[in-house]
Amino acid sequence: MTERACDKFHLGFLRIVVTEAGYVGGMLVTNRLGRPLEFQCTTPVKANRTQEILYGPTLRPFLFSELIGVTLIERLQVMPDVVLIDQEALLDLREHVSLPVACLLKDDPDTRDLPDESRLSFGAQVVRVHSDYAADVSTIQQWANAIPGDADLCEPLDRVREALDETLRPGTAA
Repeated sequence: MTERACDKFHLGFLRIVVTEAGYVGGMLVTNRLGRPLEFQCTTPVKANRTQEILYGPTLRPFLFSELIGVTLIERLQVMPDVVLIDQEALLDLREHVSLPVACLLKDDPDTRDLPDESRLSFGAQVVRVHSDYAADVSTIQQWANAIPGDADLCEPLDRVREALDETLRPGTAA
């Protein structure tokens, strides 16, 4: 991959936080070196009791993916080539967007048993894609050389969480 192509590679980091007011999502788009290019966030979203009953266990994936995740991606001016997440409930976002979505895996015994065709090394982490979109692995692999091999891809997700905490503080303008 040429240096020019690498410079045009953008990563999206999507995180949802829980607040007293509801779920709030944030999306940070960076260049390949982690420099911020764009940040978007949502207002709090909270389901009412009837929705909780009717949606049951599908409520959280619906809120995270279809409502918050899709909204954030549609707002972006700088489109990422890959969206990185660390919350399993966001993997269903891939069913609603044309971008590859990869979940950063924590090093625990449960992740070691995942099929190899749905995961790969990316930066210093191992990621997995939605099982119905295994072809995303090869798409993401094309970009693997665009970022440093020791890149900590968890760190930008922490920045998203901190930025959301900051925007949600009383008296802070969003």
